[in-house]
Formats: sequence, C-alpha cells, structure tokens
Amino acid sequence: MRMSVLEPKGVIWQGMASKVILPAADGQMCVLDFHQPFVARLKKGDIVLPNKKIAVKDGIAYMRLNEIVVFAQA
Repeated sequence: MRMSVLEPKGVIWQGMASKVILPAADGQMCVLDFHQPFVARLKKGDIVLPNKKIAVKDGIAYMRLNEIVVFAQA
C-alpha cells in the first residue's frame, strides 16, 4: 500500500509498505494491504514500518483505496 506521513511543515515519509502499526487512541492498530477504509485518531507513540519507526505526538490516520495518509505532529 502507499503511505504518506505528513506534518504541517511538510512530508516526513512517503513510500510503500505492506504492514504498518499505528498508535491509535484505542490501542495499537495493525494495517495490512487492502485494509478496509477507516479514519483513526492517533496518540503519542511510534508508527512502525518494516524498516523504520516514526515518533508522533498525535494525529489522524486515513485509509482509502489501499493508501494510508497520516496527518501527525512529530
């Protein structure tokens, strides 16, 4: 799936990922390819990708058409 992690200052990370773990407000959320569309509130924690971790303070994750867009404060 395509993934973008954005903050007010610009793009933090953009690329392809087959698995993403998000620090959702209700607990960790694992997202795989072709996940059902969702909007989730994020809390302080790490977005975990196969070869990378991105620390966020809070944000919103949006999944649609096999693309995740995360608007975060890093």
